[in-house]
Amino acid sequence: MTEDHHPSGAPWRNFYGRFKGKGLRKSQEGYLDEDLAKFSPGAVGWEENPERTPLDLTGLFGDRDVWLEIGFGGGEHMVHQAVENPDVGIIGCEPYINGVAMLLGKIRQAEAQNVRVHPGDVRDMFDVLPDQSISRAFLLYPDPWPKKRHHRRRFVTPEHLEPLARVLKRGAIFRVATDIPDYVRQTLEQVPGHGFEWLAEGPQDWRAPWEDWISTRYEQKAFREGRTPHYLTFRKT
Repeated sequence: MTEDHHPSGAPWRNFYGRFKGKGLRKSQEGYLDEDLAKFSPGAVGWEENPERTPLDLTGLFGDRDVWLEIGFGGGEHMVHQAVENPDVGIIGCEPYINGVAMLLGKIRQAEAQNVRVHPGDVRDMFDVLPDQSISRAFLLYPDPWPKKRHHRRRFVTPEHLEPLARVLKRGAIFRVATDIPDYVRQTLEQVPGHGFEWLAEGPQDWRAPWEDWISTRYEQKAFREGRTPHYLTFRKT
């Protein structure tokens, strides 16, 4: 069976999220114009890298460990981790351009330099990350896709978990935060089957946030609407 491709040669990938919301402020447009190229990880998309040449992570970050945030929202957590861990390089992927603009503003304010930003689908990033190159990954309040017929769109499916497992080092940590009970169910069903061990030993291990956690806008919304966050920690085996 042949796979459908774009004219550029890229395999066809459905994307169901938002690329842009309400209009950007002038300052946010400035962040995109002035800063995005500077923090680009390099050739990630198919147009500029049709051969899918792997990224040179040593060239980007030296010999630092590299972390990956999958869908960084408004960027609060990513910038927090970058500031608290200057000896680590962090790559964030987010197709929602308003979130990218918010992140760039936070990067400028914090003067963080150990970050790279891909304004697009993490699946394209998986294509160009070397095998066993990532030491930690974060999936924080992903789109819940609550309708049952949409559950296949969630991140915790083989389409995403297989390449994630490939790019993570053995022993790497994968953190998942969600306030949706059915997303917890699907995560616990799917993630261990793709080479991960759930590290919880008791209820407090998924009820309490991580020690280095910073609450995000999505978590605050969950609290306001009466939903309970869950904090799941996995280790790549």
